[in-house]
Amino acid sequence: MDYGTESSAGWLSREELRDARERLPILYVDAVPVRVDDVGEVQAVGLLLRATGDGELIRALVSGRVLYHERVRQALVRHLEKDLGPLALPRIPPSPQPFTVAEYFPIPGITPFHDPRQHAVSLAFVVPVEGECEPQQDALELTWVTPNEARDPRLLAEMQGGQGVLVQQALASLGM
Repeated sequence: MDYGTESSAGWLSREELRDARERLPILYVDAVPVRVDDVGEVQAVGLLLRATGDGELIRALVSGRVLYHERVRQALVRHLEKDLGPLALPRIPPSPQPFTVAEYFPIPGITPFHDPRQHAVSLAFVVPVEGECEPQQDALELTWVTPNEARDPRLLAEMQGGQGVLVQQALASLGM
């Protein structure tokens, strides 16, 4: 999940967001960036390296809130560009379809997904990217791993909030 804040039209103030999170599920998008070969077979999965507020390094997916009056496709593009850079060239279809819907709860154990701040519902997508990726914002690095490496329990353990489960679900949705 995107733990940062931005102050542009459509965003709530910190106080308004805190109040909304106490009363409403918040809509997010999660994106699993992939590199594909000429016939569409996934060759690599992109995982971000981020530092938490506590200084811990974690692996993460591209993720963030959907703005008021923003289409899901636009939110995907915005968050992919924010995290991977403007030259990532994501290939999002005109009508994107999520591979799953993840429900994040502030109480652990209800689902595999946990966000201590809120109840969030995230539409999760596999997104091929073709361009040059240069981590932006709070992303320190982007690591491309093979689909088999992406299943490594040690790597999945570096992911918080259940995002490792999303990686496994993404690969399963691709028949891998």
